[in-house]
Amino acid sequence: MASKGDLTKARLAESMLELIQTSGYSGTGLNAVIEHASAPKGSVYFHFPDGKVGLGVAAVELATKQFEALIGEVAVSAGGPAEAARAVIDALASIVSDSDFRLGCPVSVVTLEMGADNDRLRQACASAFESWISPTVAVLEVSGVSAEEARSLATVVVSTIEGAVILSRAMRSVQPLRYAADMVVDLINQRCRTVGGKR
Repeated sequence: MASKGDLTKARLAESMLELIQTSGYSGTGLNAVIEHASAPKGSVYFHFPDGKVGLGVAAVELATKQFEALIGEVAVSAGGPAEAARAVIDALASIVSDSDFRLGCPVSVVTLEMGADNDRLRQACASAFESWISPTVAVLEVSGVSAEEARSLATVVVSTIEGAVILSRAMRSVQPLRYAADMVVDLINQRCRTVGGKR
């Protein structure tokens, strides 16, 4: 059972994550996080001695776990890598649309705002993206794609999805995500057909 302190720490990270998505990293102050989390005023520096950076890293790590869980959930019911990719993109489109285009990928937000200024945040974001690329590589390799080609394709897939989320929020339309799903599926199927033809 989690202690009261652990629950407060988790609540602070969850609030930071939500506020980053709606207000950006730079636009999220510690007082806003404390108020959003209904946490004691001194709790931030107690749980995160390095303040906002530590809280930002915790928020990125939380987002990483949430997206990993989403990937795992949809991959179980998908018939192959192309179907899994479409299912993930469809799920993201629902999240973006249901939030009235206020929610997207907090990792990309932190990367764009702070990636060049704070190496700890940049590394946390890089680890997040890698944690989404790696399972995609594994799924592609199971389908017969070589390790090098799988890494290249998985990186393109994740990059395409990230860009489509940003465009969808800007345009207030999930159509960019729909286009991305079609292109990603075609790319994966084309690569897997080529591999199948070489066997």
